[in-house]
Amino acid sequence: MEAKMLAPAAVLVAWSLFMLLWMTAVRLRSLAKLGSKASEAKPGARGQDLNGVLPDPVNWKAHNYTHLTETPTLFYAVAVIVALLGASGTDVLAAWIYVALRIAHSLWQSMVNRIPVRLLLFTLSNLPLIYLAARAIKLALFA
Repeated sequence: MEAKMLAPAAVLVAWSLFMLLWMTAVRLRSLAKLGSKASEAKPGARGQDLNGVLPDPVNWKAHNYTHLTETPTLFYAVAVIVALLGASGTDVLAAWIYVALRIAHSLWQSMVNRIPVRLLLFTLSNLPLIYLAARAIKLALFA
């Protein structure tokens, strides 16, 4: 069961890398369209400095990539804890639900980005994460 518990985490890592590549591709294309204006960026500028410079739909991919480096880090930790201490079939299902909802959140934020649906997807994705965190605590304290 341990490998089955780690598979969703591996898929989310791969998805995050896909988002990184997508973000890079659309940013490079958009910067190329800006031409000489793109080279006027201040030295040491960071990604968020492109907000207001690049079109919003281009920046949405970057915003989502940032989101994939935030809350999902908690998922990676609980996935490993639960895998090491004995994942159940329900734990594995919860992990896959979390990953599916995070991918849906990524697609929505990157392409449509209407806040009510995005917030719903984010909130729903946290339910299996909360379940998995509780399971990690239970397994660690009462193993």
